[in-house]
Amino acid sequence: MAKINFGGTEENVVTREEFPLEKAREVLKDEVIAVIGYGVQGPGQALNLKDNGFNVIIGQRKESKTWDKAVADGWEPGKTLFPIEEALDKGTIIQYLLSDAGQISVWPTVQKYLKPGKALYFSHGFGVTYKDRTGIIPPADVDVILVAPKGSGTSLRRMFLEGRGLNSSFAIFQDATGKAKERVVALGIGVGSGYLFETTFQKEVYSDLTGERGTLMGAIQGIFAAQYEVLRSNGHSPSEAFNETVEELTQSLMPLVAENGMDWMYANCSTTAQRGALDWWKKFRDATLPVFSDLYSEVAKGNEAQRSIDSNSQSDYRVKLEAELKELRESEMWRAGAAVRTLRPENDK
Repeated sequence: MAKINFGGTEENVVTREEFPLEKAREVLKDEVIAVIGYGVQGPGQALNLKDNGFNVIIGQRKESKTWDKAVADGWEPGKTLFPIEEALDKGTIIQYLLSDAGQISVWPTVQKYLKPGKALYFSHGFGVTYKDRTGIIPPADVDVILVAPKGSGTSLRRMFLEGRGLNSSFAIFQDATGKAKERVVALGIGVGSGYLFETTFQKEVYSDLTGERGTLMGAIQGIFAAQYEVLRSNGHSPSEAFNETVEELTQSLMPLVAENGMDWMYANCSTTAQRGALDWWKKFRDATLPVFSDLYSEVAKGNEAQRSIDSNSQSDYRVKLEAELKELRESEMWRAGAAVRTLRPENDK
C-alpha cells in the first residue's frame, strides 16, 4: 500500500496504480458476487462491478419495486437476477447491501448460506458493530469485509460513468481464508473507488453515523434553516434568502472547495467576505462543538443505533417517514429551492 501524509499523519491507502483493475479481475476471477439488496448502494455497486467485467448476480424479492428496478437496469431474471435465497446459494461473495433494518430481518436466511470459505461483504459497519442489538454474528469460517464508498450509490455510479472515482474506506473484521485483504481491495477497486483507506467496522459506523447526523445532512439542514429564517424575518424575499443560503454555497462555492480546499477559498474571495469568514468561523465551531461531542457520545453508546432499529422496524415506519419528509419538502425554503432550480440555465428546455 502507498503511504500518504494526511496533514502530518501518515496513513496507508490503496490506489488504482498499485492495484489496477486487471489485478482485481484476476483476484476475483472464480468468484460469484451476489448483491443482496437493490436500494441505496446496490444499483451503483452492482452495475459498476458488472461494467468492470466481474461475475455479478442480484438477489431480490420477486414482485417488488426493486425487482422491477433491477430488470429495468438490465439484470435478467434467471440469469443475473434471482430470488434472495437462490442468489445466496450461488454467491461466493455475499454483498449484504440491504438497509440496516432489512439486514436484521433477513439475517436468519443469510446465515443458512454462509458456507465455509465464502465472504460476507458490508458497506456499513452497523450490523456487525452493534451485533448485540442486531443479532448479526457471522460464523467463524467466512471472511467478513467492508467497502464503504464515501457517498451515495447514485454518486458512485455517476462518477464511474464520468470516468472518476468516489473514495472508499475498507475494513477486515474476520479473515477466515487468508484471502480477505485481496478480496476486499479487489472489490473496492471493482465498485469504482478512487482510492481506498483503511478503517475498522467500528470506526466506519461511528464516523458515518456522526457524519450523517452532522455536516453531511443533519447539521447542514439545521444551519440552512436557521440562516434562511433570520433573512426572512428581516424582510428578505424567499428567492434572496434561498440563493444566499443554499444556492451560492452548493452551486458556486462547494465545487471550488472540493477542487482546491477551504484555505484556497478564503484566499480567493473578496476582502470583505474574507474578513467576515475569518472572524466568525471559530464562533460557529465553538457553538456547535458541544452538539457534535454529544452526538458522537450517543453514537458510541449505541443509542443512535437503537433509535434507528426501533424506528425503522415499526410497521408504520414508511407512513411516519413520509410525514416527516413532507414537512421538509413543503417548507418554504425548499419550495423556494424547487423554483430556483427550474431557473438554472442548464434546465432550460
